[in-house]
Amino acid sequence: MTLFAKFEALAATRQALAECGLKSVNVVMEKLISPTEAIVNGRPMILAGTNNYLGLTLNADCVEAACQALQTEGTGTTGSRVANGTYADHVALENDLSDFFDCTSVIVFSTGYVANLGMISTLAGSGDTIMIDADCHASIYDGCKLSTADIIRFRHNDPVDLEKRLKRLKERAANTLIIVEGLYSMLGDRAPLAEIAAVKKRYGAYLLVDEAHSLGVLGANGRGLAEETGVEQDVDFIVGTFSKSLGAIGGYCASKHKELDTIRYANRPYIFTASPSPSIIASTRKALSILRSQPELRHRLWENANRLYRHFKSLGLRVGPESSPIVAVRLASKEEAIQKWCRLLEQGIYVNLVLPPATPDGGALLRCSMSADHRPEQVDRIMDAFADVV
Repeated sequence: MTLFAKFEALAATRQALAECGLKSVNVVMEKLISPTEAIVNGRPMILAGTNNYLGLTLNADCVEAACQALQTEGTGTTGSRVANGTYADHVALENDLSDFFDCTSVIVFSTGYVANLGMISTLAGSGDTIMIDADCHASIYDGCKLSTADIIRFRHNDPVDLEKRLKRLKERAANTLIIVEGLYSMLGDRAPLAEIAAVKKRYGAYLLVDEAHSLGVLGANGRGLAEETGVEQDVDFIVGTFSKSLGAIGGYCASKHKELDTIRYANRPYIFTASPSPSIIASTRKALSILRSQPELRHRLWENANRLYRHFKSLGLRVGPESSPIVAVRLASKEEAIQKWCRLLEQGIYVNLVLPPATPDGGALLRCSMSADHRPEQVDRIMDAFADVV
């Protein structure tokens, strides 16, 4: 045995990719043409796997805001938020998000992953309990690993199972952090958040919702599933990212608890990570203002998503349980998924290839994520390619 033995299965998967002419599942975008088009491996490609839900990555106003910040404040902060890395725009973005979520305070992090690592590992410690939905994102699991709390999983989207496990804790339920997602990133299904919030209230626990994929997508104002289901007052912490609907990189935690401002000074991933560069903060602030002022982007996104989901169902494909901007086709084996993914690339369609252990049930996925920027003829191309390949 060597340190490298554990990677043999991964090496076999890479070999399978090589046999269909690819060195890696990390496709290189050689030239971006638009939020939904690129040159990949020398050929034009429709991008249907980018999480660019509102299509803001090349928005002219966002790019201009980033360029101005780059010229006036430089390329980076070279320090963490608690050292020299807090600029005026970091505070301004936190204020923007506080106003958007109508909450007491917000912490901005360098990535969404770091936001989960920091908040989960800091909030729950020795003697506390964390209860997570079994299908939660890797960043949530890793945040749990960093915590010294007891970790309990409950069945995916099952508030009855959650309550059964909470009840067993008795008085410890009051020191329990429940964690769910708004939209689950693999199959695009929503959490039954109203029922989960009701369970949380009955037992006096705390609730953290990761709205990474639902910010800008769900709710009358785009605030996410908590807004859509009318339970914002019952959610203690909302964590999310700037790397989906806001087209940048970074993360945040929003809360109605005034203690959040104190928590930032105990939050190791926040304390010891360099703060986001000024250009990223500037483009994110502009993207947030666009999200708030242009609801038509969200409407176009859902038109595209519903159309693709209905078509896949009509083809008899195994898709997620409900329509969502995440439209995933479930396949029985990774070998079949790799083969069909390669054939889609040959037809000029890029989607996400998702293999175990990242998938919720041990199968494989061809995962599409739709954008407000997809034109009708591009959606036609995606549908035609899947009809031919899958």
